[in-house]
Amino acid sequence: QAQLIESGGGSVQAGGSLRLSCSHSGAKYYGYCMAWFRQAPGKEREGVGSIYTGGGSTRYADSVNGRFTISQDKANNTVYLQMNSLKPEDTAMYYCAAKPPNWSCTGLEISDFRDWGQGTQVTVSS
Repeated sequence: QAQLIESGGGSVQAGGSLRLSCSHSGAKYYGYCMAWFRQAPGKEREGVGSIYTGGGSTRYADSVNGRFTISQDKANNTVYLQMNSLKPEDTAMYYCAAKPPNWSCTGLEISDFRDWGQGTQVTVSS
């Protein structure tokens, strides 16, 4: 199993930017579907987007498409979530997650993700 550690959360004003990092260790990095999820107080956890660490293909939820970008640094086994034009409704705990190796990266079903980080808080004020 992979160990995932998020960092980079914080507080920012609306319109600002933050970059979250997810460090992946404990298993080979290549060939994973890794994703970012978020959970706001009183709401269900939702998928933000995903990246396949093999080819680098990415997918995004409609709510963040065009504002958020997922990228990776293969040399450091790290996935990033660059968040621009942040809105108060982006306020949530953000989690990094990984499916078992070589699983398809076409969906963001929470139950498909085996490994989870501890989360990092993002707060956007108006």
